[in-house]
Amino acid sequence: MAHLLTPGPAAMAQHMIRMRLALMRNSLRGDDATNLYAGVSFGLLLALGTIAVAVLWPAYLPLTLAVWLSGWIFGPIFIGGGNEALRPEYFSMLPAKPGRIAAALLAGAFAGPAPAVNLIALLSLPVYGWRFGPAGVLVGLVAAVTTLVTMVMISRVVVALIGLFVRSRATAAAVGIVTGTAIALCSNGWAPVVAMGVTDTDAWSEVFVRVLPSGWGVAAIEASWPLAIAILVANAGVIALLLAAWAVLLSRRVVSAARGGVPPRRGTPRPFPATSGARAVAAKELRAWWRDLVRIQLLATAFSYAIVTPLLLITIDVWVMVPFAGLIAIVMAAASSANLYGADGTALWLTLMTPGAERADVRGRQLAWLLIVGPAAVALSLAGTLVSGETWAWPWVLGLLPALLGGGAGIIVLLAVTSLVPGTDPHKRGGNPLSTGADETAETSLAWLVLCAVPATALPAAGAILLNPWAGVATGVLTGALGAWGLGRIAYRRLENHGIDLLNLMKHGPAPQADKPTTADLPIQHRIGVMICYTIAWLPLFPQGLVPMVMKIFGIDNPVWFLALHLPPIWQWPVIIFMIALGLLMYGYAILIPMRLSSSSSATSS
Repeated sequence: MAHLLTPGPAAMAQHMIRMRLALMRNSLRGDDATNLYAGVSFGLLLALGTIAVAVLWPAYLPLTLAVWLSGWIFGPIFIGGGNEALRPEYFSMLPAKPGRIAAALLAGAFAGPAPAVNLIALLSLPVYGWRFGPAGVLVGLVAAVTTLVTMVMISRVVVALIGLFVRSRATAAAVGIVTGTAIALCSNGWAPVVAMGVTDTDAWSEVFVRVLPSGWGVAAIEASWPLAIAILVANAGVIALLLAAWAVLLSRRVVSAARGGVPPRRGTPRPFPATSGARAVAAKELRAWWRDLVRIQLLATAFSYAIVTPLLLITIDVWVMVPFAGLIAIVMAAASSANLYGADGTALWLTLMTPGAERADVRGRQLAWLLIVGPAAVALSLAGTLVSGETWAWPWVLGLLPALLGGGAGIIVLLAVTSLVPGTDPHKRGGNPLSTGADETAETSLAWLVLCAVPATALPAAGAILLNPWAGVATGVLTGALGAWGLGRIAYRRLENHGIDLLNLMKHGPAPQADKPTTADLPIQHRIGVMICYTIAWLPLFPQGLVPMVMKIFGIDNPVWFLALHLPPIWQWPVIIFMIALGLLMYGYAILIPMRLSSSSSATSS
């Protein structure tokens, strides 16, 4: 009788689509709506740009579509295993075969803005096919649909594989290494291509981008009729295989016992050291860093990015970044650790129920983070400076290293208690071990804030080094110690005074405040503008402004990918100043527009 109570495939798919749309509609509140509108607007610009590539630069269309495919593959990894609004665990009790549930979940996956935006981008295929006549347009339309389904299915299979196989420290670290390497390739992947020579890579790169699933549509358009039909039929077969594989992975995932952490060790557990206070908290935190797969993955991402980025530049004989690999690792590790209390869930009540434990808890977390990040960062910095032979970098490394370590240890605990993002308790996480259940957009924004704040703590040391190189070392040690002590003091004071509020936030989420204006109250054009400015303002300010300014000051002639350094000398400083001003203006717009809204609202209410 169970099959009589189970809806058919079409009805089940319809239910999934309606649930997905209902979840998205009900979540469009405040900053979530702003982020969605800005993301869709930015995606539409990229989609229109893809169509423009098909019209103006058709030779680069396969490469452009490969970038979209890489977004579907690495996007879920970047945001902690993907944002699964409809988790397979929710439907494990349905009396239906895994294949039917997988097909219904796939239908629900298309009920969102990302597939719609990607479909607009894939309209570049029929536009490209127009060059081959009406038959090319027809093949392009069919290829656009099959390519979209293939990309979404590949993304879902990647998420399912992560949820199934990341069950140990080694696999979590492997995912982190892949993620960090992918981020480094996105920023400096051009370096090995330049090192190999463009003329040598043209032939195999054209074949490679067509062999990828994103290039099958282009290959079908360019092929003869029989071969084009064969390619499209083969693509449909690949979709069927991916759907079958996804169904198997989902059925194994929902019965898996592991839930985001390393299973407890059999036998007698190791006793905690006979200590108390901050050292006991540090011992607990060290075990959490060793057992929590989310933390392991994020830490591996930070260090792999810090190592791979200088290695890519070495291929073009640029060694200037090698001494600073450890410094990059500190900043990235701090960005991945900014939500310490949110990642622990409601376990904060243990601290709040122990009189006077707030100070020890904050100091213990700082100590554990320094023990995890500090030795590896010091080893990377010293080894990188020795191997590179850049003797001028010694004062910078020795001065900025303690400043960044102390600043990072202070900022992560301060933001953990002032900008907490609620997450799911570790023992209640779903079958995806790399997802904390927190708002990925909010966590990403918090990480960006850390990426800006931690380097700022080293500015006094950098200024002292410019005046007297070795005096900057003492300044770095002093500012690092003051940053860790002072920011940690503010953090535990706030935890003492607002600990109950934080616990309530983690348990119930943010309370609605009807009278308080938010970014969502801005007009749509300002909402989009604020989000876009927050997203891209760092590009002109840091990579195209501050970094080339430092290179000019120290006489580093290699232009790398900095626009100003590729221009004639008379134009370099004006362009650098313009880029810094542009970045500051974008940040000013993003900050002042919501402040203006708040002040005008207060004036109206009074």
